[in-house]
Amino acid sequence: MKGKVILVTGGAGGIGYEVSSHLASHGARVVLADLDGASTAARAAVLSPTGDCAGVACDITNPEDCDRAAAFAVDHYGRLDGMVNCAGVSKPHDSLTLPPADWARMVDIQLNGAFYIAQACARRMGDSGGAIVLITSTNAEAAFPRRAAYCAAKAGVAMLTKVLAIEWAAQGIRVNAVGPAYVATEMTKRNIAAGNVNEAQIKARIPLGRLAQPADVASAVAFLLGDASSFVTGHSLYVDGGWLAYGYF
Repeated sequence: MKGKVILVTGGAGGIGYEVSSHLASHGARVVLADLDGASTAARAAVLSPTGDCAGVACDITNPEDCDRAAAFAVDHYGRLDGMVNCAGVSKPHDSLTLPPADWARMVDIQLNGAFYIAQACARRMGDSGGAIVLITSTNAEAAFPRRAAYCAAKAGVAMLTKVLAIEWAAQGIRVNAVGPAYVATEMTKRNIAAGNVNEAQIKARIPLGRLAQPADVASAVAFLLGDASSFVTGHSLYVDGGWLAYGYF
């Protein structure tokens, strides 16, 4: 990671901030991109008071925002070596009464935004290539009730990963995905408190017996960004404690 410039969307909180922190601690220059530019810049300053991390405002559902964020990384540090898309939302809802606007917003953030930011960054990686990691989910493979839009969008991200990987391989750009099971983030805690997630049932369902920690996801992301995975592309790495493998009950 040392000296590499990595853009992390959703970088000011949750998995995104953990990924940013992990990469910065291993010598990367990290550009955190999130909705609120001022708070994102402040979070970046906490990671690196010396300026090796920077913050930029970005709504990944807006292609122009994505382009500006990618351009900011190049303007600020002179290059762009990698991107991690951690931006996302979770809003379970019964499918029969799911408002069209909620469906559209979920797909816009989870799938459309993943494409917009990947496209903007790939255009700026140049002849040296780079690495892109999209955050998907076990829900790309396993269906959950009340999550039609989320599951459909994450399945789309898994296939998008494969398509971009084969298209951009000639440019030296590797594209992979990391698919966590439930991660102990503030968003998960809110869903537990709202009754959308039964924590005890989830832990009982995971063979390793616990929720994923943000650091578990960050380590997987760092592997896929780094030289140790130089022949890995078009792959979804599931950080799920054995969730998808376990089919007993």
